Amino acid sequence: MSETEADAVGAERQRDLNAGETLRDFAGAFVDELARSGVRHACVCPGSRSTPLALLLRRHRDIRVWTHLDERSAAFFALGMAKALREPVAVVSTSGTAAVNFAPAVAEARYGRVPLIVLTADRPPELREVGANQTIDQVRLYGTHVKWSVEAALPESGEDAVRYVRFLACRAAALASSDTPGPVHVNFPFREPLVPVSGTAPMGRDADGQTPYVTVRQAARRPDPADLADLAAGLRDAHRGLIVCGPRDDAGLPEAVMSLARELGYPVLADVLSQLRCGPHYGPLIIDAYDAFLRDEEAAGSLAPEVVLRFGAAPTSKPLLLYLKRHARARQVLVDEAGWNDPALVASEVIHADPASFCRTLLAALPPAAREETHDPWAGRWQELNERTRAALASHLSADPGVSEPGVIAELAGLLPPGATLFAGNSMPMRDLDAFFPGGSRPVRFLANRGASGIDGVVSSALGASAVGPGPLVLVIGDLSFYHDMNGLLAARRFAQTGGRLPGLRATIVLLNNDGGGIFSLLPQAEDFEHFEELFGTPHGLDFRHAAQMYGLAYRRADCWDDFRAAVRESIASEGVSVLEIRTDRRANARLHREIWQGAAQAIRQSATPGRTS
Repeated sequence: MSETEADAVGAERQRDLNAGETLRDFAGAFVDELARSGVRHACVCPGSRSTPLALLLRRHRDIRVWTHLDERSAAFFALGMAKALREPVAVVSTSGTAAVNFAPAVAEARYGRVPLIVLTADRPPELREVGANQTIDQVRLYGTHVKWSVEAALPESGEDAVRYVRFLACRAAALASSDTPGPVHVNFPFREPLVPVSGTAPMGRDADGQTPYVTVRQAARRPDPADLADLAAGLRDAHRGLIVCGPRDDAGLPEAVMSLARELGYPVLADVLSQLRCGPHYGPLIIDAYDAFLRDEEAAGSLAPEVVLRFGAAPTSKPLLLYLKRHARARQVLVDEAGWNDPALVASEVIHADPASFCRTLLAALPPAAREETHDPWAGRWQELNERTRAALASHLSADPGVSEPGVIAELAGLLPPGATLFAGNSMPMRDLDAFFPGGSRPVRFLANRGASGIDGVVSSALGASAVGPGPLVLVIGDLSFYHDMNGLLAARRFAQTGGRLPGLRATIVLLNNDGGGIFSLLPQAEDFEHFEELFGTPHGLDFRHAAQMYGLAYRRADCWDDFRAAVRESIASEGVSVLEIRTDRRANARLHREIWQGAAQAIRQSATPGRTS
């Protein structure tokens, strides 16, 4: 090698070293600021362009990296973690279509209000629209499905660049988790070389290395008691009031709602995802069988409310939504920090406030109750219908000796230990969970991807939740949803052991296999006998035992209730992930549901003839 050539090689090595130092300073400061802002977990997918983010996240002592081979599974795994933790989780992809595969989880996070930090690596501007490999338009890739989308500057060194990128990380973490939680997107253009040198990212100014570079405080959205005086007086005067709680995951809401309900004497219609149905706050005012008895026209018509307080997202139960629509003339007050969760379009008032703070403030604003009040049968009628219906449901399910999809939910209600999490797949499992899981004082947390209600990514989301949850997790999922996310099972094997930093994943997957789309058998599409199986039933004939074996998971098939109970108890008490398959028949399942609703209707009609309570 000539002296000139040696000089050129040396200069190139120095440029690479300088570039590696710039990457360490710039991207390292961003990663460090995420950690200081409370981000503890990152899901990373393999790729070249994302090397700076992947390496620096892995090197950071306060961030746990979870590697995934499939981007869609990775994003849903991160979403499940963020949902369980109620804090932002990062997910990282390389450039090109890899980033597009995050889109379903981003949409779910947007509508499910889950704090997700989406970090996509990109080619630099000079390589865009010139035919460069693995290069697409990633600017604002997720459109309106993110709270905020920004393209980071190209990496630079220096105090100004470090200050900029730390502000960027603080803002991303704060926006993802503050006010109404949701996803944010930061797109990082990187030039080669892509490997950052080792070392510590510069602080940019004096700091203790623990607190965020920028402290972000979210003011509590608590209304002034004076602003609620008129509403409080109206509620005190209304004897036929209801509280409807849809899906919401707020640890402070159950006790706040129940304190208000007890003071007003209002029944609480608690969606299973509201977190009100089970826990120490449970009491006789909680109504959990409304999905069944509101199907009865006479009962739904007789229970005409004067006022309805509504919290959370739209209820899972269609009969409840129809009930709210039927009584649209009632004063319906929708309370939410933001948004407009009213698909029936019947809310007469929308109040943007934190629901738990709203309940506490409203309780304090209520005028004293009259010393002598006439007896009103309103709450008692709801309780009577609830008790009769719940007894009818339990009786019908216990009389059926065969394993069934509704029966699985009822059985799990007696098998889950305190502190367990029950994750429901969308479509039939979610509806059955809402209809057949009874309330009680035992604390059980309920999770599902109800933001966009897709059947994709459910396995990954549930495993993500299990990775950070304090207790055992049970996922109840249908066969089509399971098939959609079989890639997600790889996480169970990859994270069976985590190097001692965290326990391995611990989950029981209850697979309800009716060989197709079971919910369509309960919809009008089932009447098209000629095309139903081809277009809606869609039988697949898959043997999921082989999927469990491929990913090294324990597998068991339960053909009777004794097998099911024993398998659930064994799996809950064990480490790792197991698959428990239940084979059912779609037509028989539809027939069973109709028989159950008919039995519930007969039970409530045998009670005192419901007059219009007023």
